[in-house]
Amino acid sequence: MPSLYKRKRLTVITMVYWFLLLYILAALIFWFLELQRQNRQMTAYRLARISIESPRFDQEQQDVMREEKRKTTQYIGEGVTFLILIIVGALFVYRATRRQIHLNQQQQNFMMAVTHELKTPIAVIKLNLETLRKRQLDDEKRERMIQNTLQEANRLNDLCNNILVASQMEAGGYPMSTDELDFSSLVQSAVQDFKTRFPARKIELESAGEADLNGDALLLSMMVNNLIENALKYSPKEKPVLVRLNSNPKSVQLAVIDEGVGIPDEEKNKIFEKFYRVGREANRQTKGTGLGLYLARKIARDHNGDIAVTNNKPAGTNFTVHFYL
Repeated sequence: MPSLYKRKRLTVITMVYWFLLLYILAALIFWFLELQRQNRQMTAYRLARISIESPRFDQEQQDVMREEKRKTTQYIGEGVTFLILIIVGALFVYRATRRQIHLNQQQQNFMMAVTHELKTPIAVIKLNLETLRKRQLDDEKRERMIQNTLQEANRLNDLCNNILVASQMEAGGYPMSTDELDFSSLVQSAVQDFKTRFPARKIELESAGEADLNGDALLLSMMVNNLIENALKYSPKEKPVLVRLNSNPKSVQLAVIDEGVGIPDEEKNKIFEKFYRVGREANRQTKGTGLGLYLARKIARDHNGDIAVTNNKPAGTNFTVHFYL
């Protein structure tokens, strides 16, 4: 019901907007025609006042006609100027309004997703801790429950870090460092961490050797983690995820490749927008907040790089980050 109400409200606002725009354009045309009518009347009145016996009859008649043409040109020029200003202003307001409505919808979806993402790990952690406190479990079950609790705590920590860093970077308040880093070691650590957290998933690392970068270790780790987590999230559990790292004297390339459902071509330009997620929030099954890929692109660009997405063959997605040295 709330979404239906919002769609109806948006429809009403759109109709009112176009009605007002058409009314303004109609008023502009009406006043132009009225001014032209008055101009013709004044021309006829001035011509009627010229005496035929006047020695300057032809000259006065030509002056009146020239004045009529000058007025017509003036009205046309002013009308076209106002028309252009109205159209440009209307397009600007329309685009700004649509962008704001779209952003509000994304923010609402973000709040829904964050609420769900926060409640789920908190509920799991609370349940596991209560179980450990109230029941005597054997060592294997206790270890498995502790591991699950740590996994949910890490997930909660990653979510909070994404939200915090996104806010700081958006406001320009994040103190980014430019230390010399062993990026290959950083990627290897991230892959090993995901293997520990998801022992049932197959995560492969292909590295062509050492790769050094100047940048912020926390941000780069977050970027790698977001890309790997995104690949795990949107690919079947039985399918592998490949992390490939290459380097040369001019650049470092990181590719995260999955064999999931892929991303439609029309969505590829949108997935890096803040809060944007493929599909509808109401019936979406995958977890997330729409910040992971947004942060990945922003972090890559802040480190003199960029990120691109292409289709994997025969199925899936390939996210490739290029850092230019």
